[in-house]
Amino acid sequence: MLSIRSFITPLLFSVVALSSFAQSNVIDEVVWVVGDEAILRSDVERRRMEFGSSINGNPYCVIPEQIAIQKLFMHQALIDSVDVPDNEVSSYVEQLINEQILRAGSKEKLEEYNRMSLSMIRETLFDQYKTEMMVEKVRDNLTEDVKVTPAEVRRYFKGMSEDSLPLIPTQVEVQLLTIQPRIPQEEIDRLKAELRDYTERVNSGTTSFSTLARMYSEDPVSARQGGDLPYMGKGELDPAFASVAFSLTEPNKVSKIVQSEFGYHIIQLIDKRGDKIMCRHILKRPQVADEDIDSALVRLDSIAEDIRREKVTFEQAVLYVSEDKDSRNNHGIITNRKENNDRTTRFEMAELSAYSSELARVVDGLETGEISKPFKMINSKGVTVCAIAKLKSRIKSHRANISEDFQVLKDVVEKEKKQEVLLNWIKEKQKSTYVRINEDWSDCEFQYPGWIK
Repeated sequence: MLSIRSFITPLLFSVVALSSFAQSNVIDEVVWVVGDEAILRSDVERRRMEFGSSINGNPYCVIPEQIAIQKLFMHQALIDSVDVPDNEVSSYVEQLINEQILRAGSKEKLEEYNRMSLSMIRETLFDQYKTEMMVEKVRDNLTEDVKVTPAEVRRYFKGMSEDSLPLIPTQVEVQLLTIQPRIPQEEIDRLKAELRDYTERVNSGTTSFSTLARMYSEDPVSARQGGDLPYMGKGELDPAFASVAFSLTEPNKVSKIVQSEFGYHIIQLIDKRGDKIMCRHILKRPQVADEDIDSALVRLDSIAEDIRREKVTFEQAVLYVSEDKDSRNNHGIITNRKENNDRTTRFEMAELSAYSSELARVVDGLETGEISKPFKMINSKGVTVCAIAKLKSRIKSHRANISEDFQVLKDVVEKEKKQEVLLNWIKEKQKSTYVRINEDWSDCEFQYPGWIK
């Protein structure tokens, strides 16, 4: 079944490949029409060059059909007024670009490979992924009522051979103890002076808040939007940030300086709508000196040694020392939030790397029950912290079974039911949507045969 994820590739759009196509003397043409939307030969060529050998089947059959299905979902998005916040798209794109810079070796090499500036790459990817994320949201809306009972799961897998059961990759459970290096008062005073200067420049009309946010804010996602955040409720924001933001009553007035788990902010109200607020902010993070990091690592080394000598348990040390609020009250065990918002204490190594690449590297070399050496990492708030980790358990790769992996098996059955719902939806849309396929492009065995009427 087609998934929007099939459109997402870790490789960035290759301008080199498109340039080759443009120089090949091939005249562009309309190869499909879906509703009032045209699919061009260049659209197909672009994706063929992008995905290469990963396409299963004839690319000139598979790709236009994928694009056609995407257009059906986008039409539904317009009907349902579905949208995805720009900051959510920007966050995803920024993560993707950062990964590609690491692979390419530098920003300059990435720009050279794509023959475009980083800002142009970002703009291209933004448009592409906004569309794809909207399609995903439509799919989620269409399948949100799909539920699976335990009895359905047992019936589905009853009598199935072991080789047919899903293979569960190696998973780990990790406990974490973190402390934040000392921030000298001089550094805090420096940041506050900068933020007060920004406030004076806004109040005097010298510079707009949005311009200052783009230039100086250390929130990489909102900075590109002029500091703008989407409508959010109090529960979606840091408590200290929310307290100040929701106290603002006059649009464009700049708040006092507020300290949150992310750093130091000034905030400007844009609009209030019911119990939600839209505002913009400028974030500044304190710079941590190497000597303060070293001091924190030495302290953690002493704590780790006390744990190894059984003077204190890891759990006790977490309770009294750890500054990670998310895990402190859970004995230090970190949790993995899945795409469906379910939480589990188990991480596949790829998931742990997404949580923190530094933590994943440390855990990969630990034995069960072993305490790591102190290390530096960036936490989920984007703040530099020092930590020690304990590998609580390592569950080796195995075939799923009902008793230990019920949630995994439940997800398999639920996914299949959702695919059936989407399949039926596509079939109905095919019946009511005008489709014309160029004769030279119609000799295909389509995944959904209802295109040709």
